[in-house]
Amino acid sequence: MSTSLSTSGPASGQPPIADAGPLALCAREPRVPAERLVAEMVPPPRFDSVRFDTYDPDPTQPSQAEAVEVLSGFAAGLGGAHASGAGKRQWFRKKAPAPAAGPRGVYLDGGYGVGKTHLLASLWHATPAEPALKAFGTFVELTNLVGALGFQQTVQTLGGHRLLCIDEFELDDPGDTVLVSSLLSRLVEQGVALAATSNTLPGKLGEGRFAAADFLREIQGLSAHFRPLRIDGQDYRHRGLPEAPAPFSDEQVAKAAYATPGASLDDFPGLLEHLAKVHPSRYGALTDGIAAVCLTDVVPVPDQSTALRLVVLADRLYDREVPVLASGVPFDRLFSDDMLNGGYRKKYFRAISRLTALARDAKPLVSQ
Repeated sequence: MSTSLSTSGPASGQPPIADAGPLALCAREPRVPAERLVAEMVPPPRFDSVRFDTYDPDPTQPSQAEAVEVLSGFAAGLGGAHASGAGKRQWFRKKAPAPAAGPRGVYLDGGYGVGKTHLLASLWHATPAEPALKAFGTFVELTNLVGALGFQQTVQTLGGHRLLCIDEFELDDPGDTVLVSSLLSRLVEQGVALAATSNTLPGKLGEGRFAAADFLREIQGLSAHFRPLRIDGQDYRHRGLPEAPAPFSDEQVAKAAYATPGASLDDFPGLLEHLAKVHPSRYGALTDGIAAVCLTDVVPVPDQSTALRLVVLADRLYDREVPVLASGVPFDRLFSDDMLNGGYRKKYFRAISRLTALARDAKPLVSQ
């Protein structure tokens, strides 16, 4: 990975606040080997320490406490020998009993900010298996893994796992629909249990984004793998918290970037252009070692492709708890009304929610 330091200094007349300039995301072009993609399929740093008993159910939303109970039982049920491993030794013995009827997975459906990822990571931690036998990643990371390893190698790599957790499960195009349907079917055949989160019920994946009716068989096949578990509630990131801080000035953002070791400083339009040159599977590596992201001249994103790339970056920054300090328009004005009312609206609302939380985290970086 190549990085460089910005050579521009603080505004004229300001006292020197750092010997070296901040980093620049736009100067980075990470290369991520396939083995790193596999090794990093664990809960992100934000969710290292979460457990079922650290989840705080809203007492006005019974479905949240119910979800903890159901998932705890699901984890406990995964403690036996791997289904495929057990079956391979039954060829010359009495026929093994048929697997229990019903889906081999659980699907957490609910709005953004109700704690679905917290619960999914808690399930991963609670499942009684070695970390090497459990995988955790976003839907995008899973499709990127297939792209890096190839379909058959991905099946072989994940086929011996006890559990595969897929966060933010959404289908954005027909190719992903067929790919993931085939992959999960093969993994279920090998005894892998599945767990996923999404803002869309499994039978409605892809709705509003492509001709879902043309791929109904694949979508229904995906749905058959999961038992839906609805989680109601409000976005906890805004529950009882103050409004998101207003954007700062360019001068304040630049000064904070120079004063914060490990911070990056980029012009927002330039960063959006750079993201188009970096595969989304590398956005996590793009932020390696970054203590805070400082952005000047934030403007509404110009088109849907750019917006979807920004969503992936927001997810990686949120996973890694990287504060985001910005000037320009507030984050709730990043996406146009057409985008917020379209098929990807749930992705955009999630990005706004997460960037707002990271903006709150960044507020202390600005000296008052």
